[in-house]
Amino acid sequence: RRISSPSCDLGVIRERLAAVELLVGDDLLRGDLRASLKAVPDIDRALSRLALDRGGPRDLAMLRGGLAQAGVLAGILQGDVPEVLAQARRALVGHDELAGLLETTLVAEPPLLARDGGFIASGVDADLDAARELRDEGRSVIARMQAEYIEQTGINSLKIKHNNVLGYFIETTATHAEKMLSEPLNALFKHRQTTANQVRFTTVPLSEMETKILNAGARALEIEKRIFEELRAAVLAAAGPIHGAARALAEVDVTAAFAELARMRDWAKPVVDASRVFEVEAGRHPVVEA
Repeated sequence: RRISSPSCDLGVIRERLAAVELLVGDDLLRGDLRASLKAVPDIDRALSRLALDRGGPRDLAMLRGGLAQAGVLAGILQGDVPEVLAQARRALVGHDELAGLLETTLVAEPPLLARDGGFIASGVDADLDAARELRDEGRSVIARMQAEYIEQTGINSLKIKHNNVLGYFIETTATHAEKMLSEPLNALFKHRQTTANQVRFTTVPLSEMETKILNAGARALEIEKRIFEELRAAVLAAAGPIHGAARALAEVDVTAAFAELARMRDWAKPVVDASRVFEVEAGRHPVVEA
């Protein structure tokens, strides 16, 4: 942007040169800034993708990382600095709430697309955690129900089984049929099938659990997509400050890069004034030199 539209404001030019001069003279500060900048993703691009409804969980993660590093860079830029860097420092802070929300809500390495699921951290939404438990640990959930029914009936041989015809069902040996079909157990256990050696039952909670297990995967993804849209809305509501932080990061990046070049190649700070004089002594064109 600076190459395509250079500033003609003498004050702006001098501020930029002063910022470069500061970093040329402070190797430690320049090194810390450049090291921190390496960890900054392209948050402007991530914001644009989310604004165009083309973004995904990974774009949210890029914003999370970028805003977190913005705070780190602001901490490095302490003390008396030229106004161009002071402005950048002010734009780099104030994003803690959004960064914290993204940090607590997203997993460390989310997938590219929301439809892939698995990008919302555990403990964020109780319904999501329950759906995931059913999806991933359906057997253990059923095993807990089986243990509860054994305790209720006193029948240690009671089993919860599954087949493609009945779905989930409770099975006992025929010797326990009379007990299961009599009060008070018959109020909970509903008879479904009798075979030569077994009697099969169901319960309302078991039927409900079966439906939940079958729908758990789709339910979990539905909840994750809803949370993604909530996060996207939160990001878009803060689009202005985020864009300001992106511009500030670019400002620091360009300044530190110019300072690195000046330090490595022994470039001199030009004297810029309101005259039309263009005077260069022992100059070398940087591109031709390279």
